[in-house]
Amino acid sequence: MSTVAPLDNPEADPRVKAVFDDIRTTRQTDFINNMWRYLAFDSALLEQTWAEVKRIMATPSTLDPLTKELVYITASIINGCSYCVHSHTAAATAKGMTREQHAELLSIVALAAKTNQLATALQVPVDPVFERG
Repeated sequence: MSTVAPLDNPEADPRVKAVFDDIRTTRQTDFINNMWRYLAFDSALLEQTWAEVKRIMATPSTLDPLTKELVYITASIINGCSYCVHSHTAAATAKGMTREQHAELLSIVALAAKTNQLATALQVPVDPVFERG
């Protein structure tokens, strides 16, 4: 259950409408997902969050769009965010992620979780060659 109720008509607020219109234009779709609809309870937070998402996820950079989605899925798994796991898995699939790539990603995430826990439990010291000087 959400901690806030979605607004009945969020686009009545011109700031929200501007963000929703930018999302539609940037993503080339009329669909506004629940994350944005629920964030619309605070137009400033909505604007800030969308600006960051647009800058990092929708702006060309050194990482290709599929790689960005794979990283986002991984962080969402680690952070336990079911909503983001689902939405970014859908986005990665739309950007070309295959079932095989998804399976490989999950095996890497699972392996990292295991070896991270082992290194933490054993308190393995960092090799000097891995430290940046």
